Amino acid sequence: MSFKIAIIGAGSVGFTKKLFTDILCIPEFSDIEFALTDLSEHNLQMIKAILDRIVEANKLPTRVTATTDRRKALEGARYVISCVRVGGLEAYADDIRIPLKYGIDQCVGDTICAGGILYGQRNIPVILDFCKDILEVAEPGAKFLNYANPMAMNTWAAIEYGKVDTVGLCHGVQHGAEQIAEVLGAKSHSELDYVCSGINHQTWFIDLRLNGRKIGKDELVAAFEAHPVYSQQEKLRIDVLKRFGVYSTESNGHLSEYLPWYRKRPDEITRWIDMSDWIHGETGGYLRYSTETRNWFETEYPQFLEAASKPLDVSKRSNEHASHILEALETNRVYRGHFNVKNTGIITNLPQDAIIESPGFVDRFGINMASGITLPEACAATCMASINVQRMSVHAAVTGDIDLLKLAVLHDPLVGAVSTPEEVWQMVDEMVVAQARWLPQYADAVPAAKERLSKSMVKTRDWAGAARRKVRSIEELRAERP
Repeated sequence: MSFKIAIIGAGSVGFTKKLFTDILCIPEFSDIEFALTDLSEHNLQMIKAILDRIVEANKLPTRVTATTDRRKALEGARYVISCVRVGGLEAYADDIRIPLKYGIDQCVGDTICAGGILYGQRNIPVILDFCKDILEVAEPGAKFLNYANPMAMNTWAAIEYGKVDTVGLCHGVQHGAEQIAEVLGAKSHSELDYVCSGINHQTWFIDLRLNGRKIGKDELVAAFEAHPVYSQQEKLRIDVLKRFGVYSTESNGHLSEYLPWYRKRPDEITRWIDMSDWIHGETGGYLRYSTETRNWFETEYPQFLEAASKPLDVSKRSNEHASHILEALETNRVYRGHFNVKNTGIITNLPQDAIIESPGFVDRFGINMASGITLPEACAATCMASINVQRMSVHAAVTGDIDLLKLAVLHDPLVGAVSTPEEVWQMVDEMVVAQARWLPQYADAVPAAKERLSKSMVKTRDWAGAARRKVRSIEELRAERP
């Protein structure tokens, strides 16, 4: 087989390498072309050198190109994969820093909440540019695989406004299933069968079977509470399991910021989180982790390049969906996974226009979703709160309507639990002004926002959050690694 895959945001070096090696684990795909594109020539050259080393070490005919000219990379591509973070870590720092001034403590801030909504405002205009290019220069009928957060908003915009065949991909379901298999004592993950459905980062294990035996709430609660590690790291998640009756796919830290109950008071936050790793609820945890990872890669790049000389190990192919989807589409080997698509009767008690995440099967006819799933009422209610925020956020991003953007932020569950309307209005003005260079759709609104900020009487505070850690130096990271 010979076709072309374009990866936008390929400067996300570690993730691009994972996607690349996964895809090359498929024997039929050795003769394909990977076209890498990114705004950073420096990052592009680093990742290209790594991928070239993999191709050379494994004596493959695979072709790898790299260019900052996105349209050139997309020319003739059958598949387009997006891993972009518009604004990089600089804008991301504002997504965490500015809401903290208004009492909003986020762990990740990339899906909803104040940070996730502004992240979407930066990404969506760029996503629509991608879609325009795909329609104009990619292979007719090209499929767009979006890995970038905010997953639901980006996918929503690409489908509704970009008019491109799009699927959103995430690994939260797989990670949650791995936890469940472990606490239930499964010898392998294949013993666990499950139906997981909802929206991205708020999907729910609504049917669990271990070797064909149905697993109920009480058994699952007991298993998690007995686990020596997860009982401490997933306290909030276990509490939601007890109250909702089903387990959430998302990590303790992620889930905490999608709900209005657990991060609303500083003295309550530490009760529900665990500081053994960022993902369990640390304030700005993913920002710290991402910063350290970038610094580590820049410093230790020669080691990463040397590691790329090792032979590919097919047994280490990851559970990221992309390679499995491409394999099913091209070879007709059926793949079952969980995908982000527009709701069209798939989940009966969520809106038809929403982007849902639910089970589907892939073969040469495409992605075929299992329809007619009904979520437990509490799960549907929680998803609905986020869907309403996502819808307003997408429409605001497309139209540049700053008033609609403020209403979207106001209706966010955690923001609404913490902040007053006056605080929300000022916070959004401050974020739009700070990130103006990445928000072209709000250019006409920025002068008025600056004027309002100059006259505002809303008080803010200098607050690092309830559980913030400093970014570790390279020396500290070296000392902590085995």
